[in-house]
Order: sequence, then structure tokens, then C-alpha cells
Amino acid sequence: MRAPRHRIFTDAKETPDVTLPDDRRSALLDRLADYVLAEGISAASLRRLARAADTSDRMLLYYFTDKADVIAATLDHVSARLVTRLEERTARVPLPLDRLCRDLARILFTDDMWPFMRLWLEIAALAGRGDPVYRDLGERLGRGFLDWGAAQLDSPDPEARAADAARLFVMMEGTLLLKSVGMDDIAARAVE
Repeated sequence: MRAPRHRIFTDAKETPDVTLPDDRRSALLDRLADYVLAEGISAASLRRLARAADTSDRMLLYYFTDKADVIAATLDHVSARLVTRLEERTARVPLPLDRLCRDLARILFTDDMWPFMRLWLEIAALAGRGDPVYRDLGERLGRGFLDWGAAQLDSPDPEARAADAARLFVMMEGTLLLKSVGMDDIAARAVE
């Protein structure tokens, strides 16, 4: 009788360390998000992204269809991180608009949150220049924040909640823009 050609792993100690594609993709996204938060989108060539993810550009394209898919998935991952941080730092009960504005301004414009805000400004600038990819991504991310904000608001009815969420979004965007151009004092006065 001949010995089998392929060895079957029966002992747990002999089982190879297999990383499932979803786990590997998630690990890649963590590293890609770190890179984009630190360096921005403008520095995100496919080769640099691959280097940041500790892989080759070919392997990166094994997990993503193209560079646009890499960027979209990375920005979704960054957005999920931002939401997690916001949920850790915000009240567990809905708040009135003025209180939520003050609380969010204190949270969003700290040094540890600034990379997220700076990245949002870069997306907005690219969308404003007419880039359809960033316009679509920006709209999707913006609407996600709008929905998140609406869920945080203590408004009397759905119509008022939608209007308050829009006001919250506009206040945070205006505050972000003013801070980015060195007008922190004016931004702070607006949300007092």
C-alpha cells in the first residue's frame, strides 16, 4: 500500500496558521486607515498604500478590485472608527440640539480627532474640485453622519429631528472649516 501523497493535519499543533481572507482584509484595512489618517488621500498611491499595509500592490488588488475600491473601503473603515470613538464619548441618551452641538465640538476638534477631521476636509476639497468618486464618497459619508446625528437628538418629532440634524451638521462643518483656517476662537464662540 502506498503512502498518501498529501498529509492530512490531524493534530492541532500541526495545523498551519491559516488567515482567512476576511480576517486578512480587515487587518489590511486597519493599516490602510492608519496610513490615510496620518498621510491623507493625496499621498495614497497604490504602491504607498500597499507598503503601508505591509504587502505588495498586486496582493492589495487581490482583496480589492482597484484603487478606487481600496480608497472607498478604507474610508468606510475610517468612518466606522470615527463612529466608534464618537459613541464612546457621547451621552447615551438623546440631547437637545444646543447641548449636542457643544458636546460634539468639544469632542471632534481635539488633537486625537483632528486626523479624522482633516481627512474629511480633504474629501470635501476633492469633491469640490469635481472628482465624482469623492463626491459620491463624501455624500455617503456625510449622510451617514447626518443619520448618526439625528439619532443623538432629543427632538419633539421626526420632522424636527431631521431639521435639527441638518443644523447640527452645518454647525459642525462650519466649525471644522473655521478651525482649519486658524479661526478657532470664532468657531468656539459659535457653539458656546
